[in-house]
Amino acid sequence: MRCFFHLVNDHEEIVDNTGIEVQDLEGAKVEALLAITELRHEIGAEIEDWSGWRLDIVCPEGTLLHSLPLNTTLH
Repeated sequence: MRCFFHLVNDHEEIVDNTGIEVQDLEGAKVEALLAITELRHEIGAEIEDWSGWRLDIVCPEGTLLHSLPLNTTLH
């Protein structure tokens, strides 16, 4: 299944027009966590930098499948 990862806050949305192929929603969640880790590494790791932002996992039809806040600690 193809999933798209949109970065969203109350005022902006950075849309993923490419998406990735995953086996299922759990695979999409794993890929989303990897993407968040990469973003933090490239842009900034401070939790405050991500306050109000989330990563929405959506299907090709635009239905929200899962949402991950970016200002939480990743394990």
